[in-house]
Order: sequence, then C-alpha cells, then structure tokens
Amino acid sequence: MANLNVAVVGTGAVGQTMLKVLEERNFPVGRLKVLATSRSAGKKVTFKGEEYRVEETTPESFAGVNVALFAGGEASKIFGRAAVAAGAVVIDNSNNFRMDPEVPLVVPEVNPQDVRWHKGLIANPNCSTIQMVVALKPLYDAAGIKRVVVSTYQAVSGAGQEAIDELRKQSQQVLEGREVSGRVFPWQIAFNCLPHIDIFLENGYSKEEMKMVNETKKIMGDNDIRVTATTVRVPVFNGHSEAINVETREKLTASQARELLSRAPGVVVVDDLDNKAYPLAIQADGRDEVFVGRIREDFSIANGLNLWVVADNLRKGAATNAVQIAELLLQEGLL
Repeated sequence: MANLNVAVVGTGAVGQTMLKVLEERNFPVGRLKVLATSRSAGKKVTFKGEEYRVEETTPESFAGVNVALFAGGEASKIFGRAAVAAGAVVIDNSNNFRMDPEVPLVVPEVNPQDVRWHKGLIANPNCSTIQMVVALKPLYDAAGIKRVVVSTYQAVSGAGQEAIDELRKQSQQVLEGREVSGRVFPWQIAFNCLPHIDIFLENGYSKEEMKMVNETKKIMGDNDIRVTATTVRVPVFNGHSEAINVETREKLTASQARELLSRAPGVVVVDDLDNKAYPLAIQADGRDEVFVGRIREDFSIANGLNLWVVADNLRKGAATNAVQIAELLLQEGLL
C-alpha cells in the first residue's frame, strides 16, 4: 500500500488523538503536516517517535496532501474547500458540513457505502450521534425503528482541553473549600450536571440535541425515524454515556437484541447484571468500541427496548471514526 501525505488540522484534544490513532492503526502516512492557528504555530508534536513542528494553516498548506483530517472548530469552514481544491480529501470533525446534502455523513459500521459519492469532503458526525447509531444499526436492520428517545451524559472532553482543565481545577477548589471559578461552562461543572450543551435554539432544544435528531436520520438514511434528545454535560473527564429508549417496528426481545448487538461490528456487549457488569465510562476510556449493556424490554410499549451505551468520545466519537473513514476510502480505492 502506497504511503499517503496526511494533514491533521488542529492540535487540541481531538487533533492530538487523531495523531495517536493514526499511529496506533498504522495508517500509511508518508509525509505528515500538523496544522493549526497562528497561536499554536511553532509548537512541537510527536508522531512515531519523530518531532513535527506545527505550521500555521493557510490555503497553500494542502499542496500535495492526499487526506486532510480537520479536528473541528472553524478551520474547515475557512480552509476546507481550499484543501479539496488542492486535491485533498477532507474528513471534517466539525458541524460545518454535516447536514449539507452534497456531503456524506459517515459512520463506517453504519453507512460505509456513502463514502462512494463524496466530492472531496466527508463529514464526521457528532460524538454522541456516532455511538448511538452504531448501537442502533443492528436493531434497525433486524426490526426497523420508529422512535428513539435518548438522554446523554457527556464528558467534559467533548468541550476541549480547556474544559478538562476546568473540571480538574474546580474539583480541587470544591474539595479544598475554596470559591469555585470557571469560564468554559456557564455554571460550575464539578459535582454538577448541566442540561446545556452548545447554544439553545428557538424550539427550546439545544443545538447538540438537534444534531442528534438530524444526523441520525441522515446517517441511517431514514427520515421517518422520530428522534428526541436531552443532552447533559456531566463531571466525567472522558467517555460519553447514553440512555437510549428504542421503539422498533417489529418485536425484538431483550435476548434477541443482545444477540444482534453481540455480533455487530464495533460493538461490545457488557450485560451481566449478576456480576455487576455494565458499560462504564472509565472502562471505555482509550477504547475504540461502542459498549452496550442494561439491555431490557420497555414494558410501557409493545415494541420497546432500553439500552445503556458508552464510548470514548475523543476516539470513536471523533478521531477514530475519522481515521476509519480514511481507511474505508483506501479500501474502496477512493484515494
């Protein structure tokens, strides 16, 4: 397999994890560029034992680049089209292009076929959406899905390195009896839960909640699925957890769902209540799988299931999914 020239745009928590995942999965990187804002330019990062100097991103940065992984933020809005024009395939972790009908929104375990119609730009879904659809896909294929009700318990790493630092600092302040200070979140996050991720919209939902609604329909290719979400930031450093209630079109028992999920790609079933085994954020940390447990029937409706789903939001929820898309492009001969 020929080596590829790869650019990673962003050096925050997701950008750093992208570099780590590229190395771990032995992606065929020939020449590597690490790009960021002028504020981060000149810093050093390590990849496969070598130091790389972070360069300031410009439209000219993408000359000769085969794959550009954008970690998030506004960078892809400013430079994404320029990277495509330079000949790179852009895999973008931001929200900038996810609902563009001309841009595939891809989770390789769910809709790998959608990479085939890319026009140089592929969107990486929202972290909370990715782990949910990985768990829903085998149930959808077996019985169809009418409705999904999801409540999320999202780690602070989803808001970046500054949010991680803020939780650590506030926890120490609380434990030492000092006044709590912060600037990342609107309220104290240490020992607290905030039902507020991203901005609130006119319909009363947060932008994060509507991402889950709209992205799920696009990824699953089914606009008839009804989805409603409540997204909550919790004082966990890394790893998103979700309580998912699913109404299927045909009846699935808990044992049938458990069997389907145990055979699904990218899924690990952890569901042994006698031994207190169920998915935990601290166990998903550093892993690429989506963990599913507490699988049980919802007795309030005819065809209902409840699931507890956990994944590392920096890895499967962002960096790993992006690298898997690049691997998929290689497999399909699209690079």
